[in-house]
Amino acid sequence: MGCFQVVGAAVADGSGRDPVDVDVSIEDGRITRLGAAGAHGARLDAEGLTMTPGLIDAHVHLGLSSLIGPQFSFRISAAEIAADIFATAGAALDAGFTTVRDTGGIDGGVVTTIAKGKVRGPRVLSCGPVQCQTGGHGYYGADWEPTELWSSHHVPGLCALSMMSGNAGELRANVREAFRRGASFLKLCVTGGVVGAHDRLTDTQFTVEEIAVAVQEAAARGTYVTVHAHNNEGIRNAVEAGARCVEHGTDLDAATATLMATREVALVPTFAVVEQLLHDTAGAGLDESTRDRVLGVRERMTEALAVAKEAGVRIGLGSDLIGPAQNRRGEELRLRAELETPMEALVAATKTNAEILGLAGEVGVIAPGRQADFVLWKGDPLEDPKIFADPANAIVVVKAGRVVKDLR
Repeated sequence: MGCFQVVGAAVADGSGRDPVDVDVSIEDGRITRLGAAGAHGARLDAEGLTMTPGLIDAHVHLGLSSLIGPQFSFRISAAEIAADIFATAGAALDAGFTTVRDTGGIDGGVVTTIAKGKVRGPRVLSCGPVQCQTGGHGYYGADWEPTELWSSHHVPGLCALSMMSGNAGELRANVREAFRRGASFLKLCVTGGVVGAHDRLTDTQFTVEEIAVAVQEAAARGTYVTVHAHNNEGIRNAVEAGARCVEHGTDLDAATATLMATREVALVPTFAVVEQLLHDTAGAGLDESTRDRVLGVRERMTEALAVAKEAGVRIGLGSDLIGPAQNRRGEELRLRAELETPMEALVAATKTNAEILGLAGEVGVIAPGRQADFVLWKGDPLEDPKIFADPANAIVVVKAGRVVKDLR
């Protein structure tokens, strides 16, 4: 559809305002008008449906769409890994997500293949390989495997989970390599993690001075650094070094949250992955010991969310799902709606995430001049946020003016 009008929907535009019944006109992939539809163009009847902006997931791992253990022990072929990645990308669209920020796992070939339309998928922004401290979070080689062999687990053009750095000079070289491969931002692991092999949640990784090197290289290219960080010391190190976003933020305290707000550092909590790992650890190809790491994380992350809100931190939304079970990405909105309101969850997944990703002028709200990314939902997800969690409720999905899913 080059030129068409959506008529009859209740429009929740992503700004936080209550839904209104208004027709939406689209031309050449962009929204041109809100109001009575003109006489030209096709009409998409949306009577009884709720329109929202296309959802944005600020923390995805398309490159971890296979079973994690087998993928990194060479028990899955490159062909199967590719099939899993592209199936996950298509599932994201079907769940109503038209934009995602991949925070580690894919190489640049996946981004360009989706952008060319060769496979179905959302708009993808990628950090390329995650930047990790030698032996830190993000390294899944065997204990006996020399660190320098870790790059042999990469499949160029397809998947490259992480790069190891032992000092600031190596980190500078590695982030430059990430940009060469097409990264649009950088991600560093500055603490241990839940899905860890050689680290603990309490570990801090990289020094302030080392993190600042990545910040400097990102700033030279007009972009930013986000960090995987669970413990408060690691979060504070990253904020002091100039990072612009924190992923997870599990043990964030009030003083550090205030510093984040002062320096305009965003937070992206990730609740869906916690639920996933608590209830189906094996489904991600992980050892049952991972469940022990997860225990207590949801409660502490919930407290961190409240602390961040109180401090005035900009808070986005990310699912962080891993393994092949990534078809219910909207669970993150349902979980956030339980902790806030459905409208706050929607705004986090649209307007706020667009701001965090640097796409505020393009996507995230339904307004004239923005790209025509939107979803027509069966029912009202602001009344029943479980609707967000089931892809079957995303009746129509439109990305940049193209209908990419239509169940009418």
